[in-house]
Amino acid sequence: MAVSLDALREGLSRVLLAADEAVKLEVPGRTDAAVLVPIYLHGGELQLVFTKRRDDMRRHPGEISFPGGRREEHERDLWATALREAEEEIGLPASAVTIIGALQPTPTIATGYAVYPFVGMIKSTRDWVPSAGEVAEVLELAVPALVEGYGRRRLLRRGLPIRTDTYLVGNDLIWGATARIVADLLDRLAALGLTGDPDHLAKDPGSQAPGARLPTSSSRSGR
Repeated sequence: MAVSLDALREGLSRVLLAADEAVKLEVPGRTDAAVLVPIYLHGGELQLVFTKRRDDMRRHPGEISFPGGRREEHERDLWATALREAEEEIGLPASAVTIIGALQPTPTIATGYAVYPFVGMIKSTRDWVPSAGEVAEVLELAVPALVEGYGRRRLLRRGLPIRTDTYLVGNDLIWGATARIVADLLDRLAALGLTGDPDHLAKDPGSQAPGARLPTSSSRSGR
């Protein structure tokens, strides 16, 4: 899946939504929020940057997501929200990010957010500074590993079993709104031939994989 930086930038600009058009799309949600989807090349391979929340957080403990949060009143643009949150959560300054475009906004079910994802290119080498009060770990996951880890898996939500799209890389499980954002991005990358598996959504390993930490009835997330 070797690709040059210039080719990646040009290709993404063709398949992503324009940021100023994406913010006009309406999705269910009482509160507007935004996330940054940082992407970079390392050894010719695409990598995405996620955060893993602390286990002692009141909402979404231990869950994996892109850096982001709710829009503040003074922020003119939602991508400004995504950039601010990325700097606060993982120490990624806005000056180190080039916003290439956006993905389809998605709602969160339980928390009532309308989440607008923006894709930003960054350099491949960086020392992360996780927010001590919120982020337990910054994860850098390769696109091929995410493709390989896709599956519709059985989880427990509020004591009830659900079957939902997930991505499992090692013991790191991505589900809910973040999984929907990942799926949208992988579909667009597949159109450019950059996932190595254009049929990634056809795979279904079934039930939970050994060693994965899956959400249980104690999880407060409805994402």
